[in-house]
Amino acid sequence: MRIKYHLIIILSLCVTTLLGSCTKAKEESDFVVTIAPIKHIVEQITCGDFSVSVLVPQGASPETFEPTPKQIADLNDAELVFSTGLIEFERSLLEQADKGNNIVNLSQDIELIEGHCSHAHHHGHHHSIDPHIWTSPRRVKQMAHNAYNAIMELYPDSVKYTVAYNDLCLRLDSLDAQCERMISQSNTEAFVIYHPALTYYAQDYNIEQIAIEHEGKEPSAKHIATIIDRSRNLGVKNILYQSEFPKSVVEVIANDIGVHAVEITPLEEDVEKNILAITEAITGVKTE
Repeated sequence: MRIKYHLIIILSLCVTTLLGSCTKAKEESDFVVTIAPIKHIVEQITCGDFSVSVLVPQGASPETFEPTPKQIADLNDAELVFSTGLIEFERSLLEQADKGNNIVNLSQDIELIEGHCSHAHHHGHHHSIDPHIWTSPRRVKQMAHNAYNAIMELYPDSVKYTVAYNDLCLRLDSLDAQCERMISQSNTEAFVIYHPALTYYAQDYNIEQIAIEHEGKEPSAKHIATIIDRSRNLGVKNILYQSEFPKSVVEVIANDIGVHAVEITPLEEDVEKNILAITEAITGVKTE
C-alpha cells in the first residue's frame, strides 16, 4: 500500500510539473503573424496553445498597411514571427524589429511565380514575385511544414504538435484532391478575376487565370471586350472580385456573359474553408 501511495504522489507531481510547463509556455510564448491566413496555419499546428496576433487586421490591405507602435512592440516581444517574406511591408517592418533568427519565412522552398506589374509596382509587393502563396493547398502545405519546423525547434518534445501538423497535412491533401476533382468534373479551363490573386492556384490546377485589371490599372473598353469573348469561349462559370476593387466593371462583364459576380476574400483567416469556397466559385460546383 505504501509503495502504491508513493507512486500516486510521484505521478501527481509529474502531472503538476507538466501542466505548469504548459501554462508557462502559454503565458510567455506569444506568436505574431503578418496576415490572417498564417494565423490559421500556426493555430492548427499549436492547437490554440498560444496567443497569435495578426499585424494586418481584417479588411485592411497589406499594400497600404502601417503598424501601430503597440504592434511593433508586440513584434519585438514575440517568440516567433511568421511571414510570407514576400510582401513589401513585411520586409520593411521586420527590418525595424530586432528579431534575428526568430523570423520565420514561410515561403522557403516554395517555387515562386513572377507577378505582373500590378504586383511589383502598384501594390507594393516584393520585387516582381506574386506573394499569394496561401491560395493553393499545395503551397499552404509547404507553409505549414516551414511553420512546424520552427515551432518544433522551440518545443521538440511536443507530440501533440506533431499529431496536429500531420492532421493538417492530411486535410490539405484531401482539400487538394477535392479541388482537382471539382475542376475536372466541371470541365473548368479558366476563370476571370479582377485582381490576379490566384496565380499559384491556377498553376497548380493547370487552369488559366484571366485578370480584368490590366497592368495594375482599370481595364480599357478593348480589354473588357476581349475578356468577354474569351469568357464565353472558355465557358467561365462566374466572375471573381475582391471588395477593394471596383465591382462595376465586374458586373458589366458578368451580365454580358450571363454569369454571377462573386466576391472572394483571399486574406480570409480560415484558408482551408476559403480555398474550397473559391473553388466553388470558379467551378460552379456546390459542396455540402
